[in-house]
Amino acid sequence: MNSLDQEKILLKGLADEDKTSIERIYRDHYNMIKSLVINNSGTADDAADIFQEAMIVLYEKAKLDDFALNCQLKTFIYSICKRLWLKKLQQHNRFTVQTDSIEETVPVEEEIENHLKKQNDFTLMENAMSKIGEPCKSLLEAYYIQMKHMQEIATSFGYTNADNAKTQKYKCLVRLKKLFFAQYKNGD
Repeated sequence: MNSLDQEKILLKGLADEDKTSIERIYRDHYNMIKSLVINNSGTADDAADIFQEAMIVLYEKAKLDDFALNCQLKTFIYSICKRLWLKKLQQHNRFTVQTDSIEETVPVEEEIENHLKKQNDFTLMENAMSKIGEPCKSLLEAYYIQMKHMQEIATSFGYTNADNAKTQKYKCLVRLKKLFFAQYKNGD
């Protein structure tokens, strides 16, 4: 199950007032919002208030039949909290931006669009990785994800030395790039 499906399940749980789903949303996202508020002239209590308000907005949205989350849940929550916090700062004269320009300060649509593009690129990369085959897939994962050194990879994959492993990694990267950009070009 991918993360988008998991987030849809969380939203369904929130709409159904499922305690486990609500706790998971808090656990996964509250600290991010606490950091946002504290790093921008707020307190832990302010963060709790802002997060609670965002949860209410999210709950109301999740209850709507036609609501479709078109970005990651954390992006949605962050955008809501950022807007709410900027409005609260402005109300308490701790932030001197006119309310009209908050829309310019928090370009939510632009953030969502950028996020969707990145999400699409990650999906294309996952598809390319699934098509690249072995040993390239395992070799690239060993180097870029598991952060193994070339000598360790050479030993694991049976290459005579680190330079041969490095050459193979380069060939695999070239192949991966071709697969990725072929998908990108075709809009798959």
